[in-house]
Amino acid sequence: MPRSRFVGMEQRSDRFHVAVDVTEHLVTVRPVGEIDIATVGSLRAALWAAPARPVLRVDLSGVRLLSATGVRALAAAHLRVRARGGVLVLVDPDPVVARVLRVTGLHRVVRVEFGPGPVPAGCTVPTLDLLPTGAVPVRELCPA
Repeated sequence: MPRSRFVGMEQRSDRFHVAVDVTEHLVTVRPVGEIDIATVGSLRAALWAAPARPVLRVDLSGVRLLSATGVRALAAAHLRVRARGGVLVLVDPDPVVARVLRVTGLHRVVRVEFGPGPVPAGCTVPTLDLLPTGAVPVRELCPA
């Protein structure tokens, strides 16, 4: 399986940067830092530059703050990926970010997965979910 790794944007700062992993069936975008009006352009550029794959995963484990502009960028990415026949999955959000996803209702539209560890209130432990690329084990999932 061919694999490449590159930094989505060369704009690195103390507050924010984005890394992107590309495999045959999956693109993983890893933003780190705060997603707000000043940094959302870098996130949006990385999401839009991601090559078309069946699954676009956004690993939110390194995000400390998600503002309304970040939520809007994720919702727009969801629509874009879905229009191409793919799935957007948000992975391992920090508890504060998970709360933003719940309060805004984005967790009802975009799939949210949690790794091992404490699960935010209102989330459950499912069995197995099927994505376009085949069976993918899901450890924790917020209700859709």
